[in-house]
Amino acid sequence: MGRKLKKLNFWVRRKSHLAVILIGSLVIAMLFLNEDASWENNMEYQARIKALNEEIKLCEDSARYYREQREKLLTGTEELEQIAREEYRMQKPTEDVFVIKHK
Repeated sequence: MGRKLKKLNFWVRRKSHLAVILIGSLVIAMLFLNEDASWENNMEYQARIKALNEEIKLCEDSARYYREQREKLLTGTEELEQIAREEYRMQKPTEDVFVIKHK
């Protein structure tokens, strides 16, 4: 029995890389158990990054729209008159304005 045990011990030490297995296990444990670098936190951060990128895209679209509106106001008098009439309910002295409210 002692001889078989020695052969088994020699084979295990020779064939298995105990150091690699221990280091690999430690890395895996760090990924799942360490709170600062956990897999769960990483997934939450990725979701947050995606949401913020979508918000940035929406803000860029809004900024583009308002830049175009500004350019229209600066270059043309028709657009200025249209915005003044529609948004601020302004009128010429000889006109009547009717405001229709939708329910």
